[in-house]
Amino acid sequence: MSMDNTRVLMVTDCNPQSQLFIDYIRQQLDCQVEALSTQESFEPPTDCKVVVLLDADHVDENCMHLWNSRASESPEMILAAFNLRDDEHAAELLISLHLQGVFYRQDNLLLICKGIAKLLEGDLWMSRNLMTRLIDFYRRQQLNAYRPVCGLTHRELEIIGLLGTGASNTEIADQLFVSEHTVKSHLYNIFRKIKVHNRIQAMNWARQNLGAPPMVSLRSPRKARTS
Repeated sequence: MSMDNTRVLMVTDCNPQSQLFIDYIRQQLDCQVEALSTQESFEPPTDCKVVVLLDADHVDENCMHLWNSRASESPEMILAAFNLRDDEHAAELLISLHLQGVFYRQDNLLLICKGIAKLLEGDLWMSRNLMTRLIDFYRRQQLNAYRPVCGLTHRELEIIGLLGTGASNTEIADQLFVSEHTVKSHLYNIFRKIKVHNRIQAMNWARQNLGAPPMVSLRSPRKARTS
């Protein structure tokens, strides 16, 4: 098939195996395909559709959130992930990332090419079971929106939302124009209210109970902070 004015970008560890994968996709879809390491910069497209494939084996969560932010600002970018373990792994990512396609480790190359073609045509690519789980999740979120969230204040909800993006205490303080001491105090109260003991548990709680974290562009650090 011919895919004029389209592009596939694979964010992965660039090695001979990934090059074979790229060559196969290029041959099957007849479009521009290239690899990009997690350290390389990328200019969002303005004149063509591009499917960005994030390799779950090599792209960490912070990097995935960065690509998620880029995709939210560029309507021509279609975000997908591959090398996922199973539906459980995919569901965890979909709670905080706006992925339009997911591919598993056991998927063969022909199936992956079929999925990429569907994404370029504007369709979603994920299993029916996964779609059902997502619908159930968002139904629960809609119900929870009308209930108190464990007594969390508006400021605490802001902080736990930023925590879900992987932001550090310093970054949260810069974003909200407060001191790091104030952030630590809020985190202590949050952990107590939702009955968790660390940041990872709090992030998991937020994803299960509050949904996807907000799209946040962290401000540059300030010279001074106030409580």
